Amino acid sequence: MTKWSWAAAAAVAVGATVAAPAAEPEIGAAATNFRAYDMNGEVVELRDFRGKTVVLEWNNPGCPFVQKHYNSGNMQRTQRAATQQGAVWLTINSGAPGLQGHMNGEQAQAFVEGANAAPTHYLLDPNGVIGRGYDARTTPQMVIIDGEGRVRYNGAIDDKPTSNVADIEGARNHVVEALSEMREGRPVSIAETRPYGCSVKYAS
Repeated sequence: MTKWSWAAAAAVAVGATVAAPAAEPEIGAAATNFRAYDMNGEVVELRDFRGKTVVLEWNNPGCPFVQKHYNSGNMQRTQRAATQQGAVWLTINSGAPGLQGHMNGEQAQAFVEGANAAPTHYLLDPNGVIGRGYDARTTPQMVIIDGEGRVRYNGAIDDKPTSNVADIEGARNHVVEALSEMREGRPVSIAETRPYGCSVKYAS
């Protein structure tokens, strides 16, 4: 079994544990372990997926940039392409209660069903523990972790930083390309980009 090189974890909130790096995880660095409840009340821990590629997606259904990718079906296609190749897809909602995008488990279930989304788990991070641990700044923001537990990609879903659905056509999907390169045993050619979208609505 592959030995993961996890960053040390520390308990910092009820229902979620995560280390708190001083800055966003560097490409090639050990991914930060976390534990959180998903929309069905199941406890999900990142280290449980050792040996598998994991995609993290920060989500806020009220954000026009998120709506661009969900209303067009682009995010769902990317989710299915990843999971059909054996990857684990974790959608994370770090919105604080009372702020745009925050959802409880029931609301998250309704969103996933209504959008015909296909994450492996939809995780609830109302205290922003996971989001801050990964220095997630926008929705959407994407992180890819390889089977050895190292960060291989961090940034935007594509290279068209707008909320215009028409811009999806012809865009380079950084997630799809990175997963393809990883599957072929090649280095990720574009491993870090500037994420775009709405700011993550953390509790103050």
